[in-house]
Amino acid sequence: QVQLVESGGGLVQAGGSLRLSCQASGHTFNTYTMAWFRQAPGKEREFVASISWSGGTTYYADSVKGRFTISRDNAKNTVFLLMNSLKPEDTAVYYCAASEPPVEPQYADEYDYWGQGTQVTVSS
Repeated sequence: QVQLVESGGGLVQAGGSLRLSCQASGHTFNTYTMAWFRQAPGKEREFVASISWSGGTTYYADSVKGRFTISRDNAKNTVFLLMNSLKPEDTAVYYCAASEPPVEPQYADEYDYWGQGTQVTVSS
């Protein structure tokens, strides 16, 4: 069993930056693929980024590529999402997710564990 707690969300102006953190409990953190998804009001949950257990493989949604960076610290059971050059369309609740290595890391159904989410609001 893995429990995930996100933090770091908030209100930021367009062009600004935020760093989200996801603290995981459980001794098997370093075997899990970790990901960030987001959900805006009235929209479906969408993939943002994922990172393999070693940190050696990352994937990004086209909409965030070049602006967001996912990373992890297995010694601290934490995964991060650094978000630069934020845009109003990045406004959403951001969720951390964990899974045994998924076949298709961009699909939410592949993930077994989810955090409660943290709100990110980007003002124009």
